[in-house]
Formats: sequence, structure tokens, C-alpha cells
Amino acid sequence: MDITNVISLVGGIALFLFGMSVMGDALKRVAGGKLEVVLYKLTSNPLKGILLGTGVTAVIQSSSATSIMVVGFVNSGMMRVHQAIGIIMGAIIGTSVTGWVLALNSLGNGTSWLSLFSTEVLTGIVAAIGIILRMAAKKDATKGIGDVLLGFAVLMYGMTAMSTAVEPLRESETFINALTAFSNPVIGILIGLAFTAVIQSASAAVGILQALAVTGAITFDIALPMIMGIAIGASVPVLLSSVGATVYGKRTAFLYLIIETFGVIIWSVLFYGANAVVGGFGFMGITMNMVSIAFLNTVFRLIKVIALVPFTGLLEGLVEKMFPEDEDALARHQDMDRLEERFLNTPPLAIEQSRLVINSMADKSKQDIMVAMELRKEYSEKKYRKVCELEDIIDQYEDKLGNYLMRITAADLTVAQSAKVSKYLHSLTDLERVSDHARNLGECFRELNDKKIGFSETAGRELIIMETAIREILTNTIEAYKNEDEFLARKIEPLEEVIDNLCDEMKSHHVRRLKEGTCTINQGFIFNDILTNYERVADHCSNIAFAVIEEQEDSISNAHEYLDGLKDMTDETFSRRYREYTAQYDLNDPEETIRRLKLAGVIQQNEPSGAAGRGER
Repeated sequence: MDITNVISLVGGIALFLFGMSVMGDALKRVAGGKLEVVLYKLTSNPLKGILLGTGVTAVIQSSSATSIMVVGFVNSGMMRVHQAIGIIMGAIIGTSVTGWVLALNSLGNGTSWLSLFSTEVLTGIVAAIGIILRMAAKKDATKGIGDVLLGFAVLMYGMTAMSTAVEPLRESETFINALTAFSNPVIGILIGLAFTAVIQSASAAVGILQALAVTGAITFDIALPMIMGIAIGASVPVLLSSVGATVYGKRTAFLYLIIETFGVIIWSVLFYGANAVVGGFGFMGITMNMVSIAFLNTVFRLIKVIALVPFTGLLEGLVEKMFPEDEDALARHQDMDRLEERFLNTPPLAIEQSRLVINSMADKSKQDIMVAMELRKEYSEKKYRKVCELEDIIDQYEDKLGNYLMRITAADLTVAQSAKVSKYLHSLTDLERVSDHARNLGECFRELNDKKIGFSETAGRELIIMETAIREILTNTIEAYKNEDEFLARKIEPLEEVIDNLCDEMKSHHVRRLKEGTCTINQGFIFNDILTNYERVADHCSNIAFAVIEEQEDSISNAHEYLDGLKDMTDETFSRRYREYTAQYDLNDPEETIRRLKLAGVIQQNEPSGAAGRGER
């Protein structure tokens, strides 16, 4: 084998790996993320998980890629570890399909019409169709199919180049003698493991073994330990994907290694034990070809999975012992872990995870305001710290979500997906600002407590009415946002207008009390600050509701026309709701309004009727 053959071999390997990568990536694009979505949704039992893992891996041509996705699912909380076991087992079986595809290369040339089915002719036809689709098609999906065909053609040309380059080795005694060392099971397993760890693809490693088979020097006793080592070596990229993952992600990644390792141990003990007992199987020295290697690879993986399926519980228990759940594990495994880097290449998953996280952020923003309002009735440092802690957490949500959503926009999104991402981006700031106002309110109530300031019974009743309106608008806004409820979202703007009027009216009442000498300047500053923060909360609720309406409308212009109609009071539904809210939160007789709200169940019966403490009288 001269330098020309070596260069041809290296070039063939390069084309083979490149073709496999192109074909796998193109298949993912053609699927449009649907495979991954199905993968994490339909895993209710181990058998279904195995079937799904097998199917997805057969399509994307990589057990490592499937398993890495599963690590991401578990790490983000979308899937449990016991669900992942079935999919990983299925991926181990599914990756053997590539070997059968490569076995097409063993079709020889004939002199009759059968020569039309030779590898060279079929590959040429596939390449021609692929380039036509790639260059002439207008739809992205059709171009993707062209890329799949081109990737397959490049892969097969690379396989042919490898096979041709190594043909002279059939005459090399040095090569044949070197291969005989691989018949030692331990050496063969280690070589297969190391080689696969370097190229990080079990399918590619088996393909190269199939290419070497054309030399006639690959026998059964050489192929089996190599295939075993290749299986274990495929776990390396999966293990690397778990770096920085949660304890659950690490458990899932190591499951792949444990399944492959135990499978090899079971095969080695049973097969080589039986071989020793019978004095040596007669087929150990048979010469392997591409088809027989593909068959051996499939049988090895299938029997391994069948043998380990009954022990899935033990496998899960083993990784739990390897990676015990410490006290901080649950804290780390929180909502923001859903924003997985691995999902950015699959927009439907990334967007769905963003939705879940931003919904959690919305709930926490609402909770922050609710806790802050409790401080006015009964101040405690514990609750004040809770308000501040929630505000800090929500800031973290905004930072991580904002960065993640911007990275999603770099992907090829549909119109509907773009609308969702846009809604999330626009709402982030409003949700974060709501928590800022919760902190501001907490500081106001802390100042009231420190300075021993209270408000008059009248001002207290007005604040109860205002806070009841704030609870309603905030609750409806978050509910509309999380459920994408346009009907509920349209109730927000009339209530926001009423809250604006309440603020103006309460400030006017305060000025009157100031003139009458029943209120001090210090009380007035804090009172105005409280009202200003409540008004800003309502404004942000209006923005969030509008984002919901905007997404549901056919166009942005329609949504803006709707908003303009509200501001001009020309929308009859808006006007009716505005009148209803105005009557519901009437300040002309605060005591009577509170009584009615209690009877309606809007305010709890044990709610105090005014504000306790010193100050206005």
C-alpha cells in the first residue's frame, strides 16, 4: 500500500464522515423538529420508548445524537430518568441501520441488466437527483430532500474510495498479522473503543470496519470484539454532553455508558465462556463481508437490549447511587434549567420550553406583588425579604430568557413561531418591571413601619379598593397570558383605565385632606408613591394583554386599530366593561363598596375595613 492509497483512504474517510454528517443534518431539517418533539412526548412506557428511540436514531443516523437530546430533555425536566432508559436502548438498536445502508456498497458490477443496480450506478442516480432538487427547488423542504440525497451519495462515494484504497492490503502480511492481534477480545474491544472515541460515531466506525472487510482479512473473531469496543466508545460524546448538567442529566448520560458496558460484559462472559466450553466455535475464523458485519452488529445490539430490558429499574438505581441527589439538587433543577442549549437547533422545543419558563416568571411576578401588598396590612421583615428575593429571581429570569429567545430568533422560524418569540420578548420587560414595582411597594411599606406612619380610615378603605382592583387585573392578565386567552385579555384595558382614574381620584382626595390638615407631607409622599406603583403595575398589565391580543390578531395593524378604538371609547364592549368596573370600584362611598366586594367574594370577610396605625385621622 503506497502513499497514493493512503491519501485515497484518508480522502475516502473524510468524504464518508462528511456525507454522514450532511445526510443526518438534512434529515433533521426535513423533519422540522417533529422527530424530537415526538421523542419527548411519547415515552409513556419502556417498550414505546425503545421503538421511538430506534426509529428516530434510524432516521438521524446517530445513537449519540439521540442520546444527547435525551440528556437535554432530562436535564431540563421535560423527561424523567426512567423514561430515558427506553429511548437510549432504542437508540443503541437504531444506530445499526446505518450498517445495512452501507452494505449496499457490496453490490457488485455485472455485465447484464443487473449492473444497473450496482452501487456506482445507484449512487450516481441519487447524486444527480439530489443536485437537481438542491439547485432547482424553491421550497426549503424539497431542497432539504436534495441535501439528504447528496449526503447519501457523498457517503457512498467515500465508502467506495475507502474500499478501493485498502484493497492492496489483502496482499500485505504485515497488515494481516496486525489484525490477528485484534482477535484477542480485550485488545479488540480496546481498539474499537479508542477509535470510536476519537471519531465520535459508532455508525462511522462500523462503516470503516465494513470497508476493511473487502481485504478479506476481517474474520468473525476480529469483528466481534471490535464491534463491542465500538459500542462502548460511542458513549464518549454523550458523556461529554453532560458536562455542567444537573445530577439528572449526568445520570442519563452515564446510563448510556452503563448499558453498553454491561451489554459487552454479558456478551463476553456468555459467548467466550461457551466458546471455551465447546472447544471453539467453528465459525470464529470465517471471513466477514459488509453484509455479515452489518448483521453481526445488529444481532449484538438487539440481544444486548433484550437482555437488559428486565433490569431497567436496577440500572436506574445504579446511576442514582453514582450521582446521589444532595440538598441543593432540587434547587438547581429548577425552571430555568429548561432553557437547554441542546434545544436551540430544534425551535419547536426551544419555544415550548421558553413558554413554560416565562409562564413561571409571570406567576412569580404576580406572587411578588401579592406578598408586597400584604406588607401594608401586616409588616414583617421576613415578607419584605421574600419580596426582594422574588425580584432578584425574576431579574435572573429576564436575563436568561432574553438571551435564549434572541438565540432562537437566529433559527429558521415559521410565521407562527416568530409571533410567539416576539410576544415573549415584548412581555419579558413588563413582567420584570412588575416585580420592580413590588420591591418599590415593599420599600414604601417598610418606611411606613419604620416611621410608625399610618393612614386614615378613609385612605385605608380607598387603598383596599385599589389593591382589590390590582389583584383582579394582575390575576386576569397572567391567566390570559398563560392560556393565550384573547377574550380575557380584552378585559384588561377597561380595568386599567379605571385604575388610572382611581389613582387620580385618590390623589385628589389626598390633596383635599392635606389642605384640611388631616394629612402630613410625609404621609403624602409615601401615599403618592404607593399609588404611582399601583398605576405602573396596571400599565404593564395592559402591555402584556396587548401582546396576547396582537398574537391572536391576523395582523399587527388590526391589533393597533383595536387599541385605538379603546382609547377613543368607540368600542361598545370596552365602554360596557369600563362602566361595570367603574361601578365595582366606586370611591364615592368606600365603606359601601368594600361591603359589596365582600358579599361578592372578591374581598375576604375578615379583611379590615380601614388602615390601622398612627397618622391621618
